[in-house]
Amino acid sequence: MKIAYISTYPPRECGIATFNQNLVKAIASNFPERETLLKGDFVVALTDSENLQEYEYPEEVKYVVRQNHQKDYIRAANFINTSNADVCILEHEFGIYGGESGIYILPFINRLEKPLLSILHTVLKDPSYVQRIIIREIAEQSAKIIVMSQRAVEFLTEIYDIPAEKIQIIEHGVPDLEAPAINPVKNLTPFKNHRVLLTFGLISRNKGLETVVRALPEIVAKHPDVMYVILGNTHPGVIKNSGEEYRDHLKSLAAQLGVSQNLAFINKFVSEEELIQYLTASEIYVTPYLNEAQITSGTLSYAVGSGAAVVSTPYWHAQELLADNRGRLFDFKNCDELANIITELLDDNEALAELKENAYEYGLHLRWPVIGAEYIREAQEASYAHDFRDKILKNSIVDPEIMPKFSLKHVLRLTDDTGIVQHAKYGIPNLKEGYCLDDNSRALIMASMAYERNNSSEAYELLPVYLSYIHYMQCEDGNFRNFLSFDRRYLDDVGSEDSFGRTVWALGYLIALTSSNSYREFATELFHRSFPHFKALVHLRGMANTMIGISAYLKIFPTDEGMLNEMNRLTDQLVAAYEKEHADDWEWFEEKLTYDNAILPLALLHSCEVTGNEKVKKIALKTMGFLDKLTLANGYLSPVGNDGWYYRGGVFPTFDQQAIETMAMVLMHFQAYQIFRKPEYIEKMFLCYRWFLGENTLRAPLYDHETKGCCDGLLPNGINRNQGAESTLAYLISHLTVLKAFELEYEYNKVQHKRLESC
Repeated sequence: MKIAYISTYPPRECGIATFNQNLVKAIASNFPERETLLKGDFVVALTDSENLQEYEYPEEVKYVVRQNHQKDYIRAANFINTSNADVCILEHEFGIYGGESGIYILPFINRLEKPLLSILHTVLKDPSYVQRIIIREIAEQSAKIIVMSQRAVEFLTEIYDIPAEKIQIIEHGVPDLEAPAINPVKNLTPFKNHRVLLTFGLISRNKGLETVVRALPEIVAKHPDVMYVILGNTHPGVIKNSGEEYRDHLKSLAAQLGVSQNLAFINKFVSEEELIQYLTASEIYVTPYLNEAQITSGTLSYAVGSGAAVVSTPYWHAQELLADNRGRLFDFKNCDELANIITELLDDNEALAELKENAYEYGLHLRWPVIGAEYIREAQEASYAHDFRDKILKNSIVDPEIMPKFSLKHVLRLTDDTGIVQHAKYGIPNLKEGYCLDDNSRALIMASMAYERNNSSEAYELLPVYLSYIHYMQCEDGNFRNFLSFDRRYLDDVGSEDSFGRTVWALGYLIALTSSNSYREFATELFHRSFPHFKALVHLRGMANTMIGISAYLKIFPTDEGMLNEMNRLTDQLVAAYEKEHADDWEWFEEKLTYDNAILPLALLHSCEVTGNEKVKKIALKTMGFLDKLTLANGYLSPVGNDGWYYRGGVFPTFDQQAIETMAMVLMHFQAYQIFRKPEYIEKMFLCYRWFLGENTLRAPLYDHETKGCCDGLLPNGINRNQGAESTLAYLISHLTVLKAFELEYEYNKVQHKRLESC
């Protein structure tokens, strides 16, 4: 069995790097007849440098990923997939991967075709929205999640909803080393003729070292030979931001307390052999962390494994590892309690020896070769059980079970008696931004769809709110304003053509769907009042939105020749734009793709459904195919980003990705299916919809299961966590479209099953 390890790696100074190197060696040690590193095993190393040559990695590192370069992750996945690795072992810590909370890891693991074991070094009790998404997605993509404490299991099952059978506890390994008979560390100045209290590891403020310094005066008063040794470099991130400010603070504090002579710093990153020497040369090892949120501590494991007498604050890992008299606990920041415990142990050699013996005995089963054997068993099981076809089928089959339950909760939160508020700060309405016609028109479409689907009383009660807003924003001449302040003051004289077209769409949709005569009559009146402005439209998207509204209207009033003529006139303008710009390599209406792109082919699909025009149908198919080729090429939807648009011959912008792009793609493919009855359009529709649920460039869901809203978009480094009306309505309209498609499953599922059976 050959293993690909994904992690940071020495010479980068990082606790995860050291752990991963130890794991590589631990697994190899279980095969003594083989080389030190198993032939075929390799490491994919995460670097914090822009320079791939920054670290002189050993030969087992075969691929380097720059932490903040998304393409590196994709290329690394391809490298692993084409390698002879049988299984992957991933070390996870939020800070070692790029993007918000390390979100760049999600596209990487989604592309892996090898079975995956994921080791979680941090499991947060109060994760952020994105952090919870990341852990859940890692669990979904992994054969097993490995953690190092029972508390981590509890968190994963209770907070992250991960099945217990997916989780395995394997404790943190410790060096398979014994204390040297003659320990050279005892001759170092800080150790010679001193009883040493030791803390080691990268230094930063969250380590709480000042608590030990504050305890020193009381300890030294009874044991003047005590020396507190802090072993380790300052954390690189701390050095970058504030230099040695924290170390200097500790020195100053010791001087103020009169214990400068009892504090020593050894500024070095030590090897394991050296670390054992330091630990066994010390009387007591102290971990004074400031809060309980430490699910795993490698330094604590090493101390116990070496047989040290440990005194610690009661963070989660310490509570478990130091149970059964393997160590002593003191309360966070309580220097007096710490002083009492250390003084008591220094006074009682038998109690001190008992702690050391208990820790040593327990540490024997934490030795790296023992831990390595446990990983081998898990890796073998994952490899035997893996079938890559399962992943293909999971991503290909249309499955209604993956869809969240439809909810108007966030829409109701955003809606008051005036209309739906434009924006939100996270999930909270941002009243300062007021209202806009675009969103209230989308809200009217969504509420109409929701009421049509299940006679929702909530949706029905929303209809007059949004319809009333549209009425309030219609000018005397039939045109529409767009923006309204929270105190109901008009903020513009005339709205954009986009907002005009979307309003015509919404009115036409309500006319076509509603069972209420009064609503239909009201909507028809507003629709007809706006009709004179159809001819003034000059922008393609305004035309396209208007065409969709006209097509809905004509389903109820098919003999309205004036409206049919207007549909043909607007269609001709889109066709003319296409004929002017298109070429063999550019099947589009403009010289660039900007926003809401799928609306243009969608409008032509609606037009040809009404008119039967074959030329229009062909142009709709060509432009839809062109858009699909650009945005679905990676097997998931990656719409044109709004950071510069996509110009002919230019570079495709990945970010920022907006929800309205996805909604238009969902609607476009569903409309194509309704006309052509080809299951491929249903597949693409579901693929586009799953952008909201995490099948996207960052592998991050935008739908928020807690608020029932949708995040505003994908950014280069993560998710825009604001959940405004536009994105939430785009999600809900897409969701309702998918639900409508399920009603036709009996038609397309036969072909779908035949295809899967042939795999």
